[in-house]
Amino acid sequence: MKETLERIRQEALSALEGTQAAQELEALRVKYLGKKGELTAVLKQMGRLSAEERPVMGQLANEVRASLERAIETAAKKLESAALEARLKAEAVDVTIPGQSIRQGRKHPMYLALDEIKDIFVGMGFTVLDGPEVELAELNFDRLNAEEGHPSRDWSDTFYFDEDSRVMLRSQTSPMQVRAMDSMELPIRIIAPGRVYRKDEVDATHSPMFHQVEGMVIDKGVTMADLKGTLNTVVEQLYGKGTVTRFRPHHFPFTEPSCEMDVQCHKCGGAGCPTCKGEGWIELLGAGMIHPNVLRMAHIDPEVYSGWAFGMGLERTAMRRFKIADLRLIFENDVRFLEQF
Repeated sequence: MKETLERIRQEALSALEGTQAAQELEALRVKYLGKKGELTAVLKQMGRLSAEERPVMGQLANEVRASLERAIETAAKKLESAALEARLKAEAVDVTIPGQSIRQGRKHPMYLALDEIKDIFVGMGFTVLDGPEVELAELNFDRLNAEEGHPSRDWSDTFYFDEDSRVMLRSQTSPMQVRAMDSMELPIRIIAPGRVYRKDEVDATHSPMFHQVEGMVIDKGVTMADLKGTLNTVVEQLYGKGTVTRFRPHHFPFTEPSCEMDVQCHKCGGAGCPTCKGEGWIELLGAGMIHPNVLRMAHIDPEVYSGWAFGMGLERTAMRRFKIADLRLIFENDVRFLEQF
């Protein structure tokens, strides 16, 4: 038995020295130390030995097992070290090679313009509100003095959800005026940016989905001069001093008197081009003094309080601010376009 144990030790140690892979090492461990391994088979024969031989052979068998376990552990560490070295070599990075530049995202030009508008109005003491895009026709039209039969309520212009024309995608941010009058204490100074929807044909200055910024002031002694002064101040802060504007008389059911504010076309400087459709001007917003009926429906006495409101097209504001010739570029998400801002 002694010769057998020594043979097993020599064969195993010799085999372990030539091990090249973890799977090969595991196979050798099972062959010699496993439940059905060669050393285990020898130990099962210990019962045949005499009482004097049994302790001696038992000690020798334990020494053989211990030496093989140490050899296997050593071989395993060598294999792990070799594998790590190979992986590090394969994954080696030459730190002298110039790195690859990381493409950073940019804020969309429309939201750059919106942030500027918010900062301007917040600096004037206005509160920024947000409201639902799915709106009741009562708030979008009725409470804004646009009665049944008004052209803006036609199915050809407005996205309705029901046949009764009571639930809709808001066509303007003006319902936020009503919500503010119903929920806020006087005096009121608010702006409300958001998406609006109309059945417009897509062209260089129109889209069926676009963004507006609603503004409203209600207080005692508010006049049209306050409205014009505020809007001209905002335009100058957005586009720079000397920006040419004009106010034209207009009609809106919820303001009286009403006007539209235009800015000189940034593309042609007023000479006329496709961007401004040859007019030299681009409409920026509609505005006016809040109609007394709108105030009364909100239980505000028009004999005591007055107010003004405006609705500004955010895309057109961004176009003028960043010299963008075609509104469609804003919605195309072309990286080449967005990287310019």
